Amino acid sequence: MAVPAPTTIEHDRRADESVGTRRRSPVPYLLLIPAIAILLFGMGYPVVWQVITSFQKYGALQQLGGKAPDFVGLDNYIAVATSPTFWEVALRSVIFCIVTAFITVVIGMALALLMTRVFGWVRITLQIALLLAWAMPVVAAMTVWIWLFDRRRGVVNYLLDLIPGVDMNQYNWIGGDPFVFFLVASIIVTWMSVPFVAFSAYAGLTQVSTEMVEASQLDGATGWQRMRYIVLPIIRPVIMIVLLLNLIWDLRVFTQITMLQDAGSKTTSYDLLGTYIYKMGVAGLNFGQGAAMAIFVLALTIVLSWFYIRSLLKEDQA
Repeated sequence: MAVPAPTTIEHDRRADESVGTRRRSPVPYLLLIPAIAILLFGMGYPVVWQVITSFQKYGALQQLGGKAPDFVGLDNYIAVATSPTFWEVALRSVIFCIVTAFITVVIGMALALLMTRVFGWVRITLQIALLLAWAMPVVAAMTVWIWLFDRRRGVVNYLLDLIPGVDMNQYNWIGGDPFVFFLVASIIVTWMSVPFVAFSAYAGLTQVSTEMVEASQLDGATGWQRMRYIVLPIIRPVIMIVLLLNLIWDLRVFTQITMLQDAGSKTTSYDLLGTYIYKMGVAGLNFGQGAAMAIFVLALTIVLSWFYIRSLLKEDQA
């Protein structure tokens, strides 16, 4: 007696079971073990040390090994939470990172779109200029920027003085008004971060189907409608990750602010979280409170990242 051929439903069910079996294979998870181990060793130990230190009185004597750290419980966290200066610096840092990251992403996206519209040597020249700006060492770049905004011999004051009716002689950009100080800092941080955003967005734009864009244009869609309903949804993951990275980088910015303070003023009115934690923890030899502030920054980073993480979870469940 002939055996009947399996029905289409049975064949599809077996195929699904085969795919599910392959998906449940432990090999991909085993391959992740070395990377996870390296991350836990390289990043886990500093975090654990910070958490332990945040519950201790850890000063100069403990740093030199003359005395064992004293367990103080939540005293460091209470001192940080009741410090109005810390919350002022924290609020200033959050505003700075959000504004700077948003401006960076907008400018980077604009440059990425420009690179898709120009051809030949113009695009290559633009890409080389962005690459050179991105590759320049931070200290070297900051030396040039400080010279540009120098109140005595700065190029910015000199050029603005040439405008009729504008008097910028001896104007102090980085040692006067804190708002102007952070405006200059935002310009510098944006200049250093834009190339990464531009190249990432450009790579995402190259994945947009030209046939889809041309079809929407034939259907009468305007340039803004094509950008909003076709291009942006496709490159949304790229925009989200570069925005998240810039938020984290700008929240922890340290070198640029420190060098600007060295050329201007070092008061707490010119501090962000990175420089303030350094002054309190390292320079002030109060490592316990510095560690507590570092844990706060870690928690703040997780909060700022939560929107991106939540969107990833939704996409994974969809």
